[in-house]
Amino acid sequence: MAPPAKPLGGRVAIVGTGSRAAMFVRGIVARPSSQVVAICEPNSIRAAYYNQLLQSLGAPTVPVYQPDDFKTMLEKESVEMVVVTCIDALHDLYIVPALEAGVRVLSEKPLTTDTEKCRRILETVQRTGQHITVTFNYRYNPVHELVKRTIAEGKIGKVLSVHFEWLLDTVHGADYFRRWHRQKTNSGGLMVHKAGHHFDLVNWWIDAEPETVAGFGKLAFYGDKAGKEHGWAKDYERARGSEEAKKDPFAIHLDLDPALKAIYVMRRAKTDTIATRTLGRDQTHLVKVRYNTGVTMSYHLTAYSPWEGYHVMFNGSLGRLELSVVESQYRVPATDDGMEGLIHGTAALPNAGDATVTLHRLWQKPTILPVKYDHAGHGGGDARMLSVLFGPAPGESAETGDASKQSANERDGAMALAVGLAANQSFATGKFVDIKSLGIL
Repeated sequence: MAPPAKPLGGRVAIVGTGSRAAMFVRGIVARPSSQVVAICEPNSIRAAYYNQLLQSLGAPTVPVYQPDDFKTMLEKESVEMVVVTCIDALHDLYIVPALEAGVRVLSEKPLTTDTEKCRRILETVQRTGQHITVTFNYRYNPVHELVKRTIAEGKIGKVLSVHFEWLLDTVHGADYFRRWHRQKTNSGGLMVHKAGHHFDLVNWWIDAEPETVAGFGKLAFYGDKAGKEHGWAKDYERARGSEEAKKDPFAIHLDLDPALKAIYVMRRAKTDTIATRTLGRDQTHLVKVRYNTGVTMSYHLTAYSPWEGYHVMFNGSLGRLELSVVESQYRVPATDDGMEGLIHGTAALPNAGDATVTLHRLWQKPTILPVKYDHAGHGGGDARMLSVLFGPAPGESAETGDASKQSANERDGAMALAVGLAANQSFATGKFVDIKSLGIL
């Protein structure tokens, strides 16, 4: 599907007020053509914080609606677009009625978390003729755009195979095992919530659709049993006010960050020690994917690495393309390092590394391709995504290159989800999973 004929925006309602919603609120307020007109959020403290944020940005406060009043909000506030940033498993509860009301939908990834909800969303798209924009922000990262362009130009010939390794460090990785994220019923697990980013990138890079998936996943590092086995377990329930937490390098001290304190501490959300609480998701993953073009991919995700970044290698009939990104060379405990870089994507991580793209042509010296890399906002992807989807803010230059073609729709969201769901199924059964058997594509 082509990108929308006009930028998103207009009268916008924000659904869900976790930390990710702030990027959209700031981006919308910065554009005179758009305005936040309502918030849908069950927690009054979080909603109040976001109204304070709007005021601090020079925008008026807005009405707050409960989830049960979502349809009323759409009509009463003349909403033209909803930004869905709530718990992943609840996305469909807002996407479907918004589409039925003719309201444009922008959904954070993942699109949803299981096959039934995905089918419901796709059936509504087909029935209403509406479409969804899914925020796969890594597509807009300039380094990833360079990879896409190099492959599309045939520099390595026909792509034959891909190897992809992603490393989450023990700050960012551990965050997926706190609060609602840690349960697969809420997030779909790391294969859906996190790896969906990566599966979408590969689908987009090689312009192919996944057909067959197999893999292994295990709870290897976090959790009660592994935490005790590896010597990281600490005996406390909440970090706040705990002497034991002061000695725990995994502890997150939310009081040190004003935004996190307002969103989580003030609403008395539990801040669990990730080493001892019951977890519902795997942490080490090996996945194999075969695509409709014949390309095969091996993918590995580790959620407890000393450093953060990723390596992607494309083998082709004329050569090989290698991408290496070091987002953070190492991390120190939050008690020593403050809260810098805790909310991933809002700022450059401490001890940031660099990005390299190397083209290896058969029978030739390798060439290091020039890259424009931004350490903040998912490699610059967040800012460029907002510019493309909502139009440039005053003083920004409009994107005119490949980024204008990077908008992901509901089918892209479903394909990324399908790989994650198939991987989870393979982890459980030990069998290869045919994507078609999921019944969503």
